[in-house]
Amino acid sequence: MAGSEAGDAGADRRLGSFDEESVRAELAAFRAMAGAVEDLDVADLQDEIDRTALLDDIRVTIFRFQHELPHIHNPAFWVSHLFRALHSLLQRADDRPEERAVAALARLVAAPAFLEQATKTIREPPSVLLETALQMLEGGGSLPAHTAAEFGRRAPELAPALDAAATAAVAALGGFGAKLRALLEARPAVQSFSVGEDEFNRRLHYEHNLRATAPELWRYGLHLVEEAAAAVQRSAMEIDPGRPWTDVVRRLRAEAVTGGATRAFTAEVTRARTIARNEGLVPFPEGEIRVEPTPAFLRHFVPAVWCDPPGPEEAGKTGVLYVTEAPGANGQAHGRHETWAWAAAEAYPGFFLQRRVAAGLSSLVRRYLWTPLTVRGWALYVEELMAGAGLARTPAERMLGEVRLLRAAVRIILDVGLHTRGTTPDDAVAYAMEQLAVDRGEAEEMVRRACARPTYSLADAVGRRELLALRNDWRKRAGGDAPLRDFHDAVLAYGGLPVALIRWGMGLDE
Repeated sequence: MAGSEAGDAGADRRLGSFDEESVRAELAAFRAMAGAVEDLDVADLQDEIDRTALLDDIRVTIFRFQHELPHIHNPAFWVSHLFRALHSLLQRADDRPEERAVAALARLVAAPAFLEQATKTIREPPSVLLETALQMLEGGGSLPAHTAAEFGRRAPELAPALDAAATAAVAALGGFGAKLRALLEARPAVQSFSVGEDEFNRRLHYEHNLRATAPELWRYGLHLVEEAAAAVQRSAMEIDPGRPWTDVVRRLRAEAVTGGATRAFTAEVTRARTIARNEGLVPFPEGEIRVEPTPAFLRHFVPAVWCDPPGPEEAGKTGVLYVTEAPGANGQAHGRHETWAWAAAEAYPGFFLQRRVAAGLSSLVRRYLWTPLTVRGWALYVEELMAGAGLARTPAERMLGEVRLLRAAVRIILDVGLHTRGTTPDDAVAYAMEQLAVDRGEAEEMVRRACARPTYSLADAVGRRELLALRNDWRKRAGGDAPLRDFHDAVLAYGGLPVALIRWGMGLDE
């Protein structure tokens, strides 16, 4: 699946193997690869930065499968892999459709055995990850049929075989879901998702190249929650004096977009692109982005607003910003005061633009490897940047931008607390509801994501902090009159590599 996403057509017909024997073999291969990378004769600083990033990525993979054991403890890992394997082919259905149809058939045929392998491998999954997997199955159960229909239309001679394979895959998904529900009814251990402080710190160091440890980030998170909440409260007083800020936030978020979410987000993406270009904030590589409703099979699999950029091998092609028309459990539409922030973070000059710049870099490492700390940190950083440039036009829009920073701060506490401080999922849900004025369903989704991906939830706020510190140090050296575009160009030239490595490459690590 990773091969398909990287543009390797030879990998399109395969699903991964994650039984314990296969994982042991793959880990041996990763260790050999790490040894070979370490033995490379590298003299140039930029090449040394790339080698460090590659070695750290390999080490994170080894540590993950040795210590976190996602293939054993996390059924959502298996579901996600299968769904991404099918979706990656659908993304490129227009490119060599006959070949993609053959690959789709091969993956559909392999799905029942893959899920049987999952059933035999999974042991002692925590309840929160079982619930995540079951939710994904509920939303993605139609994906095999959708895949068969799409490729059957493009390759009619394969349609009967595709339909038969999809039917078998859907039945296998149903059986897998039944087994997961049985495991959930057996009341698995609540805290078994936690990776512990040592593994959490190891992730921080190797995946994100951070010197900070969990206790330091916990303190930073608490400080940022306090600071951001105070800013939100001040804004609420200006908008609606006398009412609690939580009531003001709920009211503003309930004011839905008009004319449909797809139309509203299309307008905001266009406006964000125009402002970023007019202000000269970032480069604009070839490639556009279009807004589409999130397909039903993806709605329980991706956030309510999600950018899917074309891969590095697809330079110039159109990316997609998926928008779920009714993301809430109660059918509530997107709030009209927050669309600007999503457009900045996910499209221009956020995630989409960053990945498009990376796709054009000469370094293969920088094209393909990235850390959430830098990518999600950049997205939050540019939200504030674009708000200051005029993308946030009203007090309500600016306030909800502040709420998004508060949300990012709360996610630090959830991430560190759940994995290193014994916070239970129930306590984490209650904390998120109290701090953010969100309903239980939204809070539960935040907690599930934090449990499943240690150190990911903190990436937005901590990445923003690292980028702001880097910008301050760059400004001291470059001078107050230096265009901010120069800083952004320097950062984007490293793709999504950790900010510490960007700092090293910019000569600001002393």
